[in-house]
Amino acid sequence: MEDVESVGSCSPCNSMMHNESFVHTQDKTQHFQGSPELKTSRGKMTMALLLVSYGLANFAFFGIAVDLVVFLRQVLHQENAEAANSVSMWMGTVYIFSLFGAFLSDSYMGRYITCIMFQFIFIVGLMLLSLSSWFLLVEPPGCGDGGGLRQCAAPSRRGIAVFYLSIYMAAFGNGGYQPSVATFGADQFDDADPGERRSKQAFFCLFYLSLNVGSLFSNSVLVFFEDRGNWVVGFWVSTAAATLALVLFLLGTPRYRQVRPAGNPLTRIAQVFVAAYHKRDIVPPPGDHLHEVDGEGSAIRGVGKLAHSDQLRFLDKAATATEEDYHSGNAKNPWRLCTVTQVEEAKCVVSMLPIWICTIVYSVEFTQMSSLFVEQGAAMDTNIFGLFKVPAASMSVFDVAGVLVTLAFSHYVLVPAAARLTKNPRGVGELKRMGTGLVIALLGMVAAAVVEVHRLRRRQSVAGASGRAMSVLWQAPQYALIGASEVFMYVGQLEFFNVQSPDGVKSLGSSLCMASISLGNYASMVIVSAINGVTSRRRSGGGTAGWIPAELDRGHLDRFFITLAVLSAVDLVVFIVFARMFKGIKLELEGIGSSPQDDHIYIV
Repeated sequence: MEDVESVGSCSPCNSMMHNESFVHTQDKTQHFQGSPELKTSRGKMTMALLLVSYGLANFAFFGIAVDLVVFLRQVLHQENAEAANSVSMWMGTVYIFSLFGAFLSDSYMGRYITCIMFQFIFIVGLMLLSLSSWFLLVEPPGCGDGGGLRQCAAPSRRGIAVFYLSIYMAAFGNGGYQPSVATFGADQFDDADPGERRSKQAFFCLFYLSLNVGSLFSNSVLVFFEDRGNWVVGFWVSTAAATLALVLFLLGTPRYRQVRPAGNPLTRIAQVFVAAYHKRDIVPPPGDHLHEVDGEGSAIRGVGKLAHSDQLRFLDKAATATEEDYHSGNAKNPWRLCTVTQVEEAKCVVSMLPIWICTIVYSVEFTQMSSLFVEQGAAMDTNIFGLFKVPAASMSVFDVAGVLVTLAFSHYVLVPAAARLTKNPRGVGELKRMGTGLVIALLGMVAAAVVEVHRLRRRQSVAGASGRAMSVLWQAPQYALIGASEVFMYVGQLEFFNVQSPDGVKSLGSSLCMASISLGNYASMVIVSAINGVTSRRRSGGGTAGWIPAELDRGHLDRFFITLAVLSAVDLVVFIVFARMFKGIKLELEGIGSSPQDDHIYIV
């Protein structure tokens, strides 16, 4: 599998010179990143504030997400498969909104304003959820507990409508906020300083750690309130946490480094393909004879020039100047003639897409923690050592534990050992980490299937006799394995897309990581419905309701998990193929920007 360490600081997907990324500083003056005015980075001073704010926002988000499947079953009276699909649809929508937030951030609003706007929308959604649960849904008060001891009244149409409006408003706010805050945090570090680059690499690990710490408190505190029917209290606590997160984010305003929005990246990429299509019959000249503007800055606002690469050469046609361009006045029309920087930006996005597509199957496995893992746990014995009862959703603390242990192991053991062996300070490359995450997630699905096989056998053996069902603690390995896989997959993926994305589309690059989670949730919904439908029809004569029925004891959830493991194995093979094909080409640092590009343009 191809390493990508070599493309971290010298990829054509980054600026030609590290000091060519424009930023706004506190005095509102535009500087080059790495200039003397910004030599002392504000990254470390603002990182702690951003991480605490982000952790609180995730505490609020997971306060809804971790037990949503139980709320849908107990309060809205949905069946198991329907509730699982509803959660998948909602989670998918959360992350699909990240594309919209990234687009606004990169194009028009900037990351700072985008973070504030979407956090505010998130808070409004949480307030509406709290109010609708208080006055319309949780009736009588305290109903809808995880044990099913206090039944809720059937919800009204108005209550259901307000509920879905509120959770999808929260999805819109949180989804739009996520990619912008990830890139905004990375913006606080100066890539021109080697020490700052190392701090930036550590930021991505700490960023994901902050997410999981927020999740941990939701799973270990809020879930107990909600599992006892105190849904309103749990939702109001989430609202307060999200509000505090916004306040802390605003407190750091005087110290933030803010990168200027670079305009609509989708239009720029479309222009490259349109221009290349119009010149499809032309053979492009060598890279140093392609069209580029004079000076150090590129034609893209706030973005430094990108060096030419030999990948996807057919797109170089868009930067090939012709006699027609100059005689018909198209020399300044980007739909007919693009710059090298614009073409390389499009190349970078296109070359990342196969890697991104391969991460979607992983997200199908990841989303099972908030749906079918919870339903599996609810069918098990949730009395821990006969001392106290825990909500099935609280088993996700083992997911967080897996994340924390793996992060520590990776930072203190794996990366230093790999760095000594490879002589590369970054240790293991992003693509290798992502492949490792796929393997570990596959093992997590196998573990879940094994647990389900034994759960069904145990349930059959104690049916009609005195005995206890299988303890929910047996789910710990599958949660821990998924948690360990997250560190390799999502941290590696987040860093990969941020490093490989040009300055003008960095938030869009970060949103690809979240968009894969979104599509994974949608794919999970389709797979669950399809498999349940096929197995129900095939075995309808036997009186069963498919692999995932309302009563899991009559189904075969183990076969569903094995199916996901097989899909993951196929996806792993495809990922390895694309990862080996992915090439990070080193940047030409000598003499870049030293002479006007127009002197070297070759007219076809």
